[in-house]
Amino acid sequence: MLVDNTVHGDSRVQKSARAAAAAGWEVILLGRSPDRKERTWHIGAAEVRHLPVPRPLMKRRYEFRRAPLRRPLAYPPGPLAGYRRQRMKAWRAELAQRGKALQLEAAQGRPKWSVLAARARLVVPRIAARVLSRWVTLRARQSDALKRRRAELDSPFDRFVLRFWQSLLGDRAWRRLDPHLWDYELAYGKVIDELRPDLIHANDFRMLGVGARATVRARAAGRPVKLVWDAHEFLPGIKPWNDNPRWHPAQCAHEREYAPYADAVLTVSETLADMLAEHHGLRERPDVMLNAPEQAETVSRPDVPDLRDLCGIGPDVPLVVYSGAAAPQRGLDIMIEALPGLAGVHVALVVLKPDGEYVSGLLDRAAELGVADRVHALPYVPYDQVVQFLSAADAGVIPIHHWPNHEIALITKFFEYSHARLPLVVSDVKTMAGVTRSTGQGEVFTAEDVDDYARAVRAVLADPERYRAVYDTPGLLDGWTWESQAEVLDRVYARLLQAGPRPVTELPPGAGQGGPRETEAAEAAL
Repeated sequence: MLVDNTVHGDSRVQKSARAAAAAGWEVILLGRSPDRKERTWHIGAAEVRHLPVPRPLMKRRYEFRRAPLRRPLAYPPGPLAGYRRQRMKAWRAELAQRGKALQLEAAQGRPKWSVLAARARLVVPRIAARVLSRWVTLRARQSDALKRRRAELDSPFDRFVLRFWQSLLGDRAWRRLDPHLWDYELAYGKVIDELRPDLIHANDFRMLGVGARATVRARAAGRPVKLVWDAHEFLPGIKPWNDNPRWHPAQCAHEREYAPYADAVLTVSETLADMLAEHHGLRERPDVMLNAPEQAETVSRPDVPDLRDLCGIGPDVPLVVYSGAAAPQRGLDIMIEALPGLAGVHVALVVLKPDGEYVSGLLDRAAELGVADRVHALPYVPYDQVVQFLSAADAGVIPIHHWPNHEIALITKFFEYSHARLPLVVSDVKTMAGVTRSTGQGEVFTAEDVDDYARAVRAVLADPERYRAVYDTPGLLDGWTWESQAEVLDRVYARLLQAGPRPVTELPPGAGQGGPRETEAAEAAL
């Protein structure tokens, strides 16, 4: 099983590994090391290995070259521009200091002719420093402008280069547009070959190529390896993770090239299954495996921290929670902007990095609005504690914006909120809004509309038991469990490997624990 993150932040991958191992399959999960150190640990009976992933190919070739036609005066790429700029500042500071020293010496009685002579000797260096400083500043500005242009890549020439490689190489163009994808191949490929797997389960688009190439090598060596691709999202519809305009076309080309190698495809929703089948011309429609919580996650445990205690509030204080990835397209800002009009309501943001740049910006905005004492940024808890942890809130919020990929799935937090029996406040993205309206488990508001969001929050807080009662509907929550979804995974494996699972050695009770979880894969992420 392959994933391009550190495993700790991906509940779907953790649950997949644990469930497959529990079903009798020998599972080795390869993930990216967070600190370039190799380590091995366990999730249930599944073995997890962290692999260092050096990333020298993250820099494109043009970032190492000068641009004599575009910016002829720019310094070569690297630290030289900063060095020269600082050296000129130091020289001018030295000359200014010498002038002040002469002024002090004159006041203390140094002969006037001697002071005048010393000042005369400073004239030429001062002129030279002024002229050279302007020259260095000009060249440094040229370097800064070139760096910005190379980051934006929006000039007619840059657009021509993108179209040129796409026209010349087609789906193979990712090799030129984002060679960083090779860094994962070079880190994972040899390890996969040494493991000699019967089946490779590649999670998401980066690992699809790694898994496909390993499958080709194995089959060339006479081993009939099967490849499962677990597509977590519709790649053409995501908000790009990277500002480089070549990144998204590269990922899409990479996915298109290797999608045909998959012997089976798993995904997260019925709508996405249809879209993937059509987009890639798949031989079979993907199997759907929802990102639902495990039933064990819904059982009360004494070791789970209390959300309200961490927020420093009592049981009667209105509390709405967001749990998951923090990014602008997730719409968390609306929860802050609405607080001045929601008297007494507190907000808990349960995110991977509570001190990250985006969340820090939200906290700063809360301070500007005078509601900082009602906003609480908290870290993730282990994925098997999420449901009980969230259940202390009064409502669960999903304020995501309208992006194609947001319209098509019931995301992990939807199921986690449901099992926590929270009334929902969701934006009007197609699939989640449709289910929420049909079940009556929450209120739908217009995405990015602060007033409509505030209306929805007031509605659920005014009568929360009306919305919680929906969860008593027979069979509703039973279908939204990981146990029912894990059966899909087991069937896919068994279909591809007709001999069935290998016997594995059971770990002693309590051995192997997963790390903290992320609501959606890939930090993603979206």
